Parts: sequence; structure tokens; C-alpha cells
Amino acid sequence: MIKKAVYLLIGLLAMTSLSSCNYNSLVEKQQNVDQAWAQVENQYQRRSDLIPNLVETVKGYSTHESETLTKVTEARAKATSITLDADNLTEENLARFQQAQGELSQALKSLLAVTEAYPDLKANENFMQLQAQLEGTENRISTERMRYTEAVKDYNTAIKKFPTVIYAGWFGFDAKPQFKAEAGAEKAPEVKF
Repeated sequence: MIKKAVYLLIGLLAMTSLSSCNYNSLVEKQQNVDQAWAQVENQYQRRSDLIPNLVETVKGYSTHESETLTKVTEARAKATSITLDADNLTEENLARFQQAQGELSQALKSLLAVTEAYPDLKANENFMQLQAQLEGTENRISTERMRYTEAVKDYNTAIKKFPTVIYAGWFGFDAKPQFKAEAGAEKAPEVKF
């Protein structure tokens, strides 16, 4: 009987100390980061799903642009082969993921530049709809990345505040990585007329 009372008291003290070290708050913040990352992945997947339709539409108009189409297809394959779940978010994994997505973005820019040479393609309703969906998806990706960075900032700040910093490591709450600007992003694009 006394043993049960001691265990109950120890359990209550443990729960109180977990509560005072913001354990539940950290779990909530970690879940917010995970959910925000899932939304980033969701939007990248949406973009990836649109690409085959865009490639097929362009292919019908530009048979001699196969090199550009091949690059887009290869970049999409590479980007979709790198999966990164919320449990494996490290600086290195995020950098590798971001590099593959950046290569796909560059390939898509080349594909869209090719369309300038084909007035009929630019006027094609299917192409116009796909291009609009792709542009909307790029905006969604940007929005979801922003939400992810905000959730990571909130989480990383919480685990570094005193006294939580003492307990966070004990319970496996490690810092989450942020997106970094792509190489060359500091230079404005060159516009020529």
C-alpha cells in the first residue's frame, strides 16, 4: 500500500515536472513543424504531377525540343526520388531535397522558355491551363515553405529557451532545419528586350 502511494507520488511529480518543462507545448510545436513540412511536400507533389501533362502538351508542338523535354523528365524523376519525411529533417537531407527541387525549377523554366518559339502552343487552351496551374502551384510552394519556416522558427526558439533547453534534449526535441536560399538567388535575374 505504501509502495503504491510512493509510485503515485513519483508519477504525479514526474507529470508536474514534464508540464513545467513545457513537454506538451514542445510536442505541439513539433507536430506543427511536421504538418507544415507535409504541406510543403504536398505542393511539390502537385507540381510533379502536373509536369507529365505539360511535357506531353509541349511535345505535341515541338518535336525537335527533345533535349529540353528530356531534361525536365530527368529532373522530375530525380526530384521525386528524394523523399524526406518529417522525422529525417536534417540540414544535409533538406539541402539535397532543395537542390533536386531547384534543378526541376530550372528545367521547367527552360521548358517554358521553349514555348516562346511556338505561338500556336502559347495559344493552346490545354497549355495555358497547365501553365496557370503550374504558376499557382509555385505560389503555393512558396506559401507553404514560408509556413514551414515560421513553424520551425517557433519550435527552434521554444527548445532553446531557458529552462526548456535543459529538458528538450532529454526528450529528443532537436532543432529542425530551415530552407536556405538557392545558390545565385542573391542576384537579380537579367532581363533583355
